[in-house]
Formats: sequence, structure tokens, C-alpha cells
Amino acid sequence: MKRLFISTALLAATALVVAQKAPPASPPEQATVTLGGHAITIDYSSPSVKGREGHIFTKDGLISHNPHYPVWRGGANGATTLTTDTDMKIGNVDVPAGKYTLFVDISDPDNWVLIVNKKTGEWGLAYDASQDLGKTPMSMSKPPEMVEHLKYSLTSESNAHGTLTLTWEDHAASVPIQVK
Repeated sequence: MKRLFISTALLAATALVVAQKAPPASPPEQATVTLGGHAITIDYSSPSVKGREGHIFTKDGLISHNPHYPVWRGGANGATTLTTDTDMKIGNVDVPAGKYTLFVDISDPDNWVLIVNKKTGEWGLAYDASQDLGKTPMSMSKPPEMVEHLKYSLTSESNAHGTLTLTWEDHAASVPIQVK
């Protein structure tokens, strides 16, 4: 009986240690940039392709199973969040200082549309079109190689201008950003 108790305790302790060290399937990530002295941040969870290349964005692919398809949460887990401490412009959308949720309309695989939504704090699949601040087309390209982990990047082109880019699998979508 004592051996059984010790064995069970060791097994439980080992399982706990292994569970604590396993990284999440879609780890949290952050992209930041400072434009004109103002901070812009995107917080998101980064899923992996995991051998599904060519099966993510197709009509019957992975994303098509989301309840709001063709509007995609642009990440995994909780909603992808944009935070800006100043008024800015994303593509053709005027965005006041604050916190927003980003979605992407991928109904046309070659012409994505970024959606800036006013509702925040929800799970990533809770899209409510009535809360859209605005939509803007994105410039599409192919990354030089397959992108395993979804990635947002914010880059500075000048003091007040930059670019927001989303890359995953064989897609790259960009939109200009500007602080006011």
C-alpha cells in the first residue's frame, strides 16, 4: 500500500512538472511600435500551421469552421487587441485613441479587409458587425517562405507613418498606419 501511494504521488508530481513546462498551443504574442512618440500595440495569440499548409485559408479549410467565417479573428484564443494612446489612421479608418479588436474579412483570399471593432475583451469568435469602427483593404503578398507561426508586425516608416502586417502560412497582408 505504501508503495502504491509513493508511486502515485511520484506520477502525479511528474505529470504536474510536465504540464507546467508545456508551452500553450497558440502562445500569446505582442507587436509594438512607437510613432511620433506614441505607442501602438497589438496583443494576439499565435497559432501554428502544424502541417496544414494549403489547408488554412481555403474555402473548406481550417478557418472556414469558425462561426463568423469569412470574418476571422486574426489569431487564436482571445480576441486580437489593438491599443493606441493617440488618434491614428489605419488604412482609410480613423481610429481614436483607445482599445479595439481586430478582425479580418478573408472572403476573397487575394483581397483581405481589416476590420477595426469597438467591442473588446471577448473571446475571439464573438464578432459583432454592429460594433465595427471601420474596414480597410489590405495589400496582399506572399512571404518569401511559409510562415509557421502567425505573426503581426508593426514597423516605423517615418516619424508618424508605419505599417501593420499580418503574416501566416503563405499569406501576408499589410495596411499603412499613421498617427495624427
